[in-house]
Amino acid sequence: MSNQQPAVTFEEIRALLRNLPGPDLDAGTAALQRERQLTKPAGALGRLEELAQWVATWQGQHPPDIRRPRVAVFAGNHGVAARGVSAYPAAVTAQMVANFQNGGAAVNQLCETADADLRVYELDLDNPTADFTQGPAMGEEECCRTMAYGMMAVEMGVQLLALGEMGIGNSTSAAALCLALFGGEAADWTGRGTGVDDEGLARKVAAVEAGLAANPQAKEDPLEALRRLGGYELAAIAGAILAARVARVPVLLDGFACTAAAAVLFKADRRALDHCVVAHRSVEPGHGRLLEALGKEALLDLGMRLGEGSGAALAINIVKSAVACHAGMATFADAGVSNREG
Repeated sequence: MSNQQPAVTFEEIRALLRNLPGPDLDAGTAALQRERQLTKPAGALGRLEELAQWVATWQGQHPPDIRRPRVAVFAGNHGVAARGVSAYPAAVTAQMVANFQNGGAAVNQLCETADADLRVYELDLDNPTADFTQGPAMGEEECCRTMAYGMMAVEMGVQLLALGEMGIGNSTSAAALCLALFGGEAADWTGRGTGVDDEGLARKVAAVEAGLAANPQAKEDPLEALRRLGGYELAAIAGAILAARVARVPVLLDGFACTAAAAVLFKADRRALDHCVVAHRSVEPGHGRLLEALGKEALLDLGMRLGEGSGAALAINIVKSAVACHAGMATFADAGVSNREG
């Protein structure tokens, strides 16, 4: 991550949230009208029909087009990882980034299958965030600069953005964020992440509790929650989601950590994630609880918990299929097929 990102403040982020573009109702209506004329019973393609309309509505065009999808994976390190909250050491973050760059990770194969452009963004891996059990993970300027960096992932021509993360310790950060944003108990949001044993899980729960105790302000404002309990990659994801909204790019969210980053924006404005679909439901127990809080239903539930944007990349082909059916199927009139009367 460059240290030369333009200065941004939380007030500027809040102003952006107050002025988010809404859905393009004309494009959405055009999609709905075409859907009713396609050679199939009404509703027969289920969520594929909803997805096609969603893409058209948030791209602001009909027919929708996703020939140029991008998968953006943000990688950052967490100070809290030193507390033994993961089954792997923090060094694995950089090692996995190298694996992404060499084409050896699951997300590489999924991107190739989906014909998606993979971009990996390293966020100062040699300098993790501060340990949030002792105070804020980031300063305001640091958090804002990272959000601005994430915004840069939304480049001209990208038609669908799938977001993911890599960061040892980030399921602990995600659990702390969710506790601050939605309440409950630390154990409600904390799972085994990379596969910690019972002792490791107890350390995670204790770290989440300590994080809230050290940062009570996190409960009062979602952006404060992000800077105090989040991580660089989570802040960057939040920035990317905002930029995608402004640029009219629909977004696929990956699993628990990615959705927790998005939840910061939801708490600031309940409409802020209307252009986002959650790609899959992670086996992390907090993810199901978080989806309920956001009022979202994941597309897939395959028992995955890998991160690295794998679930979001996998869902690209489902969205592509939805758009292909919508744009390519014949209408009743085109095919000379009798429509249902009434």
